[in-house]
Amino acid sequence: MDASIQKRLDEFIQRKGLRRTSQRDVIAKAAFSKDEHFTADELFDRARKLDSETSRATVYRTLSLLVEANLLRQIDLGENQVTYDPNFLEKPSHNHLVCIDCGRVVEFEDSHLDLLNDCVTRRLGYKAVRQSIKIEASCEQLRTKGFCPNLIATRLTGKRLRKKR
Repeated sequence: MDASIQKRLDEFIQRKGLRRTSQRDVIAKAAFSKDEHFTADELFDRARKLDSETSRATVYRTLSLLVEANLLRQIDLGENQVTYDPNFLEKPSHNHLVCIDCGRVVEFEDSHLDLLNDCVTRRLGYKAVRQSIKIEASCEQLRTKGFCPNLIATRLTGKRLRKKR
């Protein structure tokens, strides 16, 4: 985990009048160990690999702290499941493309979207603070070739596939 993240978390915890605990440290380390989006359950699994004493309740409380401290962002990638994004600190205006076939999530940035966002919000009398665009799309490889390596990997790892609409 990047030292600046730990520093921001420590300062936030201190401002809240809380104390730094080893379980919080383990959970924060697990949250920022990969650039991947994750659910609370996935974070719990990661944290338990680092410290088998980590409790599910502490994971949920720490997730709330990380979101409140603006270190993580809650995002909606579908399936009525809260997902957490550890990547927006480095790329605050990134967006997500979600494959409805294999569940793959692709982050992207586009200066045209940033410009459009700025134009629309100014025209309506606002100033944009953040943007989040989610595009749901069908897998081109699956449609044209009949298979998708992401779908195979998803099935092999046991991750839940999205329901088709």
